[in-house]
Amino acid sequence: MSLNGKVAIVTGSGRGLGLAYAQELAKQGASVIVNDVDEVVASEAVASIEQAGGTASAVVAPVGPTETAKQLVDAAYDRYGRLDILVTNAGVLRDKVTWKMSDEDFDLVVNVHLRGTFTCVREAATRMREDGTAGRIICIGSPTGQRGNFGQANYSAAKAGIVGMVRTWSLELKKAGITANVVIPVAATAMTKTIPFFASAVEADERGEAMPEFFRHELGFGTADDVAGLIAYLASDEAASVTGQAIGVGGDRLQLWSHPEAVATAYREGGWTYDALQSGFAEAVGELQSVGEKMPQLPDELAR
Repeated sequence: MSLNGKVAIVTGSGRGLGLAYAQELAKQGASVIVNDVDEVVASEAVASIEQAGGTASAVVAPVGPTETAKQLVDAAYDRYGRLDILVTNAGVLRDKVTWKMSDEDFDLVVNVHLRGTFTCVREAATRMREDGTAGRIICIGSPTGQRGNFGQANYSAAKAGIVGMVRTWSLELKKAGITANVVIPVAATAMTKTIPFFASAVEADERGEAMPEFFRHELGFGTADDVAGLIAYLASDEAASVTGQAIGVGGDRLQLWSHPEAVATAYREGGWTYDALQSGFAEAVGELQSVGEKMPQLPDELAR
């Protein structure tokens, strides 16, 4: 087990993807701090890890505030004596089109996803640097943060912001030997269960059946366990050279997302005036970039 002796924190790990990450890290030998806002759910998650022969304990607290970040990191040191791995997974959804989205809808999602990632990473990175630990920071992104999605302005902003922070952290923490990466999962969860396109795949997973190959291969959509292996790999010593990356995983598919680069460049002496743009914009930039996820046609036998 390559993570023997290491200690991990996984936020939002009482159920779903977070639980799968915590269980896999424990399976590979790490002691894990499980986090959830529900004490019963957190206790059940710890019990599942211990029953499988792993080591875990819980911190019941909402992610976002600095106080929670300190509580999580202190728990790792108080209970296991160190911290090597942080996985920032906690999140919530409040999906609405922008003109119906309240301040509270926006603030809650950004606070948990974006601010919660920042506060936890700040606290963990500070302690890792003080101890000289070549730690691993793994933040959870989303295809929505890469491509956008109707009705998720708050969520897409938070997830895109996480990728931006990780790129910066990879630069800031390089000298300390600490890596920072984003994992972009595509899996059956409570969040994807509500999307009709994925309904047959999620239902198959809930029945304990294999998902149709179309979902696993064509869409890269799988189970939580399909994502957990990448989390454990990025947490290992073998991934010491991998940092600043956004890596997608789901079903049978692994993807490396590109960093934003200019796709068209044009120069005009005297600059680009309004008149010049009217006559020359289309030729200068070429084909515009697409937005949103492009889903293939579902096979007839899987369509609803």
